[in-house]
Amino acid sequence: MANLKDDLASLRIDQTARAGSSRRGFWIIALIAFIVVAAAGWAWSTRVDAVAVKTTVVKAESGGPAAGAVLNASGYVTARRRATVSSKVTGKVLEVFVEEGKAVRRGQVLARLDDSQVRASLSVGEAQLETARRGAAEDEARLREAELTFGRREQLVKEQVISKAELDTARAEVDSLRARIAVAQQQIRVAESIVSQRRTDLADMEVRAPFDGVAISKDAQPGEMISPVSAGGGFTRTGVATIVDMSSLEIEVDVNESYINRVHAAMPVEAVLDAYPDWRIPAHVIATIPSADRQKATVKVRIGFEQLDPRILPDMGVKVSFLNERPASDAAAARPRLTLPKAAIRSADGRSIVFVMHDDRVERRAVSVGSTIGDSTEVLSGVNAGDRVVVDGPQTLKDGDKVKVQ
Repeated sequence: MANLKDDLASLRIDQTARAGSSRRGFWIIALIAFIVVAAAGWAWSTRVDAVAVKTTVVKAESGGPAAGAVLNASGYVTARRRATVSSKVTGKVLEVFVEEGKAVRRGQVLARLDDSQVRASLSVGEAQLETARRGAAEDEARLREAELTFGRREQLVKEQVISKAELDTARAEVDSLRARIAVAQQQIRVAESIVSQRRTDLADMEVRAPFDGVAISKDAQPGEMISPVSAGGGFTRTGVATIVDMSSLEIEVDVNESYINRVHAAMPVEAVLDAYPDWRIPAHVIATIPSADRQKATVKVRIGFEQLDPRILPDMGVKVSFLNERPASDAAAARPRLTLPKAAIRSADGRSIVFVMHDDRVERRAVSVGSTIGDSTEVLSGVNAGDRVVVDGPQTLKDGDKVKVQ
């Protein structure tokens, strides 16, 4: 009996051990719950804090504004003498003798039109002229004969051999032939005018260059119709080629009307072509066009090159700096400048700032800015070439914010 009681006692659960095991299970569950909540919070903070932005890189440009510039602007190279050469008449193109990029001389034949009808008309006019001349020659021969007859009869009248009536008849014949010769001479002049007109029409079948220059486009091909006016829809050309006088190249820029008082005639200018950013070209102001664009609030300024160069081509983009005085030499070129898009520069507390990327966060930096040309602004200090800067982001962006690049 005692053994049975001992066995039952051995099967009883110890309440102290049971309480300790319950406490350990509670702390394990609490730890797991904390880890889950922390992970969820981190994921939520990552999703909320990462702001989508667009970035750009700070660029170093060697073709910046010159030292001593009072105004900067941008524009294009233009040609004062530029013509799309066409014919005087509507006709069919037989031959084209010009190609793009080829130099042409004034009076050089660029194209020839179908002249078969004009040549036929010229032949008719020349035949009419020859007929008029032969008719006049016949009348002149008859006039000489009539004058001889009149002279004889005049002598016979004096000798009273014939009557005065025969003398009057001879005089009338002379006067009639003289009148006919006058008409014939007038007909000859008319025929000569017609022939001259036909020859002019024939010359118009050749399209010639109006001045020395370079062909920049070939606008017609053999077999096409060409006309000095727009006709026939898209099937009739209005020009054979476009010629540019390369000696007439200059620069046209639009200057904000608020700063146009800084520009004056003969003012020294330094130009930099977009295609050659390291090449500084001396130039000068030719004239300010006395008219403003009310929509853009700008005034056009003409600028001439001091010396032309084959590298300068029409319609090239160019940046110019209006100078107080001419630089001493080309060696006085300014240091490479740092530029950013205008959208990357913000204002805060009266200062210009940018947000620079560091890994996945941004750093707010104060910067000093210089001149602005187009959409590009010069940065004098605060950033270095190659820094990645936020160019498009929320206005609430602040120092240390987490971002992700779109």
